[in-house]
Amino acid sequence: MRLRVLGSLAGLAVLLASTPETAIAQLRMTQPEALRLAFPEPLILERKTAFLDEEQLAAARGLAGSDVEVDHSLVTYYVASRDGVGAGVAYFDAHRVRTLPEVLMIVVTPEGMIRRIEVLKFSEPPEYLAPESWLKQFEGRELSPELLLKHSIVNMTGATLTSRVVTQASRRVLALHEVIDPFNQRDK
Repeated sequence: MRLRVLGSLAGLAVLLASTPETAIAQLRMTQPEALRLAFPEPLILERKTAFLDEEQLAAARGLAGSDVEVDHSLVTYYVASRDGVGAGVAYFDAHRVRTLPEVLMIVVTPEGMIRRIEVLKFSEPPEYLAPESWLKQFEGRELSPELLLKHSIVNMTGATLTSRVVTQASRRVLALHEVIDPFNQRDK
């Protein structure tokens, strides 16, 4: 009986010791926290939903590129504005890295460039998490043929899958942003 209790206590100790790291790797910040980080100034933040038809989905797929999946016709995004002028749009992109999920917030400027990328959730081992310094290379990038891994985006040694899915998510969001056109830029 004493051995069983000690074994159980040892198992509990191992579980408790691993919980903080696992929790940190799982959920890094909530969606409201990420939105406050992206838009810290007093702005109007409006949650919107786009319902894409097949033509719009096809256009987004063409813009994103053949190696990027664009398969959701329902896109929720957050538009920030000040005094009726657009300040940016936040998109939340959920995808798999290897076998486990990652959620990114990708903020796009009214001009269609990435302003910032934040990791909200990362379930793979922490050593594969993209560091903030690596994510900064996306800032100021727009959707172009050069927005590719090993072109204008430097690969992360030892975390190629993470590098690939973050780059694909960036291309997907920028393509959707162009199709959705939240600031009606096409009309100008």
